[in-house]
Amino acid sequence: MQSRLTFIANASTPAVRAAAFPLDEGIDEFGRRDAAALAKEMPRSRIVLTSPAARAIETATALGFDAAIDKGLRDLDLGRWAGRTLKSIADSEPEALESWLSEPGSAPHGGETVDSLIARSANWLNEVLPRQENVIAITHPAVIRAAILAAIKAGPRSFWHIDIGPLSVVELSSNGLRWTVRAIKN
Repeated sequence: MQSRLTFIANASTPAVRAAAFPLDEGIDEFGRRDAAALAKEMPRSRIVLTSPAARAIETATALGFDAAIDKGLRDLDLGRWAGRTLKSIADSEPEALESWLSEPGSAPHGGETVDSLIARSANWLNEVLPRQENVIAITHPAVIRAAILAAIKAGPRSFWHIDIGPLSVVELSSNGLRWTVRAIKN
């Protein structure tokens, strides 16, 4: 029996528009509009899960889902960089930013490493695998990238080579033994 896991990235936020690392913020007007349009295309599922972040919960609501919060879907912890723009970090800590972008085990911001996020996502996928049901998970681009890498057993250096924008939809399927990537829609 095949099961399907559909990831949906949270809708756009003010931080996305400012090229900043997010704090726990809600989605913006554009995100609400785009989510309402996407809602018409979304399949319905008995199981809808969301990250505990406001932007994921608001995305679920805008998509018309009554979702249960799953802490396993929480975003990458960016430590002291949360709320800061990429430019400000590049200007003040260029070596630290370069290290973080090139070394998956690096966490100069004091938060979570990309390696840790991938391991956490792999564990979460393993918890979902035996369910043999269709699940929709509303989470964050970093979590979705990590889940793709875990599903296809790709190396962590591939993390930055996957583009997941606001409201991207990624479908994985499982035969109960392993995951495969079915589709990615940006």
